[in-house]
Amino acid sequence: MPSPTPQAVLAPLTEAALFLTLTLDDEAPGAAETVRDLLADVGGLRRSVGFRIPEGELTCVTGIGAGAWNRLFALPLPAGLHPFRAVSGARHHAPATDGDLFFHLRAHRLDLCFELAQHLVRRLAGVARVVDEVHGFRSFDQRDLLGFVDGTENPEGDEKAAAVLIGAEDAAYAGGSYVITQKYVHDLDAWRTLSVEQQEHAIGRTKLDDVELADDVKPSNSHVALTTIVDADGTERDILRDNMPFGRVGAGEFGTYFIGYANDPGVIEEMLQNMFVGKPPGNHDRVLDFSTALTGSLFFVPSADFLDAAADPVER
Repeated sequence: MPSPTPQAVLAPLTEAALFLTLTLDDEAPGAAETVRDLLADVGGLRRSVGFRIPEGELTCVTGIGAGAWNRLFALPLPAGLHPFRAVSGARHHAPATDGDLFFHLRAHRLDLCFELAQHLVRRLAGVARVVDEVHGFRSFDQRDLLGFVDGTENPEGDEKAAAVLIGAEDAAYAGGSYVITQKYVHDLDAWRTLSVEQQEHAIGRTKLDDVELADDVKPSNSHVALTTIVDADGTERDILRDNMPFGRVGAGEFGTYFIGYANDPGVIEEMLQNMFVGKPPGNHDRVLDFSTALTGSLFFVPSADFLDAAADPVER
């Protein structure tokens, strides 16, 4: 039997992205059937839009939340799927927010993402509503709005697939993945009062040339230190970050949309625990003194084959 085909979770970063989070209307007649029909057509819609500008390399990854799963499918929950777990420390809080469906649209041009988003939302009119929409852009050499390169430690090659895609550990959902999303807004005025050295100590990397600080220099409350997860046997656990900056200059909104893919959401959850509670407790991520989490959601990303058959329960 051939291995399931993953969705485009391993696609490279692009210049533009659009992130859509929706909730379902439980009272809408035929909502489940409408959603399943749309899920089965996502691939076709992407091809129809992307074919017009093939060099734009449009992709779309679809995620399904725990609250929606049993309404849509008469199947067991994937092993790692559950509602996002809010995390509260002494000073900072990672909230859990509503989300039944998630679409991660990527392309070299925002117009492709925008066009596909319109098709998706139109097809769900009356049965689901958008509760969060973020238009992301690539900033210079993949820097966030704090001025640091984002995603340097992403795995590459075979290690990327091994970190992101589900295998034999949950064979019924092989080829799938999990994605955790959070929207952070930054207090850039406060951040800019720090010296470059203080900013580097908060992040754990140099600002100009993006080199990780030596262990005897890197503070224990730096972002890098607290988000490095190592198993008891010494194995470092990877995730795939596809973060993008976003913002509105006139409104003074400057943010980072965090989006992390992994075959085990527990890896990202441990990172968040370290960041917000601290390791040890109280030693929270210094970056959180300048960045506030506004949203938090967890979704299962099924294989492309699962989505293609979503409207036909017999085939699945």
